[in-house]
Amino acid sequence: MSGSSEARIQLCGRYAVVIDGSRFEDRLPGRRGRLLFAHLVLNRGRPLPREELLMAGWGADASAEAGNALSVLLSKLRHGLGPDRLRGRAEIELLLPPATFVDVEAALEGAHRAESRIAEGQWAQAWGPAGIAYHVATRPFLTGLEAPWIDRWRRRLEEVRLRGLECFAAAGLGLGGPALAQAEERARMLTELAPYRESGHRILMEALAERGNVAEALRAYERLRVLLREELGVAPSPAVQAVHRRLLQSAGG
Repeated sequence: MSGSSEARIQLCGRYAVVIDGSRFEDRLPGRRGRLLFAHLVLNRGRPLPREELLMAGWGADASAEAGNALSVLLSKLRHGLGPDRLRGRAEIELLLPPATFVDVEAALEGAHRAESRIAEGQWAQAWGPAGIAYHVATRPFLTGLEAPWIDRWRRRLEEVRLRGLECFAAAGLGLGGPALAQAEERARMLTELAPYRESGHRILMEALAERGNVAEALRAYERLRVLLREELGVAPSPAVQAVHRRLLQSAGG
């Protein structure tokens, strides 16, 4: 393989596969071919037993005919990708270039990097990775395809979306100044998307207070307190209560 070999694969939003400069998604063998290829991409780096691929493509009700169909699909994938990209018979391993970009992997890495930068107080450095995590994970994963493993990835990516949004809001709060408006906006989005995720409410309270709107920050706390009491029978976390106490002190002068 050429030293400049590379691949770019997009599984969120429009399904797109470019390997060595050539578009490949239209050559994938149908809906199940796209599904199996995505499963191979997300599990590359390890050989996958044929039984796992059957489960991924056909589910628990896979029949003897499904085994034959899997063999046909793998043959078509080998023909389209080239024999050096799909290795093995009893266990199948997808071999992609070292310079491979997969949007799902970029979103996971972005969320991790953004959270690390937030933990270190590097607010500006958190912005870019948070954006990658949020924007990739906001796009629908494998549109039109359904399988239990796809549902698990969708739940995982929804969490990545929330983590990216949370880091966006936290970075804006940390940067202060003009970024506080964005912190407030994204914190509000987070409270709407995940109303029981207290971090969104806490950042919203702090952003409002930093913008001089302590009264609205106190109302935000009260909305959270009532929600948690009526829906879950619990009180806000100690971290949120600590912010509330500071707000009360500042309001009381």
